[in-house]
Amino acid sequence: MPNCPECENPLDFEVDEVDEGDIIACDECGTEFEIVGTEPLELAHVDSDELDEDDDEFLDEEEEED
Repeated sequence: MPNCPECENPLDFEVDEVDEGDIIACDECGTEFEIVGTEPLELAHVDSDELDEDDDEFLDEEEEED
């Protein structure tokens, strides 16, 4: 079982049961990670600001159309 890169606690998932693109969260610190590679296992922080920027761009496009 892999450990959380933030707090070093074990992450509660089996490596062979996840696919690239899956989102997992650490039960201890709550940090979310995206699986970006499975062999070897690679995790990337899920940045909520990045998702918010995408939403803002969509809203800006709608406002321009009005």
